[in-house]
Amino acid sequence: MKSIAISGSPRENVGKRDAKELRYEGKVPAVLYGGDTQTHFAVSAADLKPVIYTPEVHFIDLEIAGVKNQAIIQDTQFHPVTDQLLHIDFLLLNDSKPITMEIPVRLTGTSPGVKTGGKLVQKLRKLRVKGLPKDHLDTVDVSIDALEVGKSVKVSEIKLPNLTITNSSEDTIVSVTTSRALRQAEQEATSGKK
Repeated sequence: MKSIAISGSPRENVGKRDAKELRYEGKVPAVLYGGDTQTHFAVSAADLKPVIYTPEVHFIDLEIAGVKNQAIIQDTQFHPVTDQLLHIDFLLLNDSKPITMEIPVRLTGTSPGVKTGGKLVQKLRKLRVKGLPKDHLDTVDVSIDALEVGKSVKVSEIKLPNLTITNSSEDTIVSVTTSRALRQAEQEATSGKK
């Protein structure tokens, strides 16, 4: 999985006034969990754009006051009106502790059902995947090569080595449905036979 380096500066004061000042300076208050203690720090909002405003998932190489850690984004809080990033939580990665991440689904191949006029419907764009950091993937590839009209790929059909998908096994990831044009052509074909 790809890593992006971000550096942060420790926060002396942790409070609303301090957080407001940081945001005014273009920084975002942040917390790193998962270690022996929580680390409160601030990070540049510009540095966070490539990891937040993307469907991709990244490990973060986080440097705070000269100390380097690998982490993932655990939670983000945005202003309800302005969409400004207000706060971000990072989770410290431990090579021996499993983590759960939302991994983007990438459809591969060509569906024969779509070629015959069916409509491709992707219900899940991400899957919740649990496993050790070293086993996590950038994407979960789902082949649609065998998808005919009326067929679907469910979560239970996806197998990932050393990883567990925590979504419901009955959830549909992608399906091919009958398009309006195909239904109309079928109706015309059956009504013409009478």
